[in-house]
Amino acid sequence: MELRRDVFQAIADPTRRAIITMVALHAMTPGAIAEHFDSSRQTISRHIQILTECELLAQEQNGREIYYHLNPHKVKEIADFVEPFRRLWESRFNKLESIMKNYKPDK
Repeated sequence: MELRRDVFQAIADPTRRAIITMVALHAMTPGAIAEHFDSSRQTISRHIQILTECELLAQEQNGREIYYHLNPHKVKEIADFVEPFRRLWESRFNKLESIMKNYKPDK
């Protein structure tokens, strides 16, 4: 049985979230990604590897260069999982807001 990295653990890291945001705009090489960080290229490569193992990033060979781009299908899976929780909390906050608006303290 092949173990996969947990996608939520992967996106918990701010550097990996920044990488996801960057490659969501356009495909990038590891070197181009690393230029945006103060970390070593090796550290950024490790972050890219984790995101690739979680299938958040996909790689594409173009000549001698490898380009990483966002895997929209995996991002949709995450969004679909989170959506019911978002709706639940939005509903609860709306109810709380309604209660607070209608609250009249005794004077």
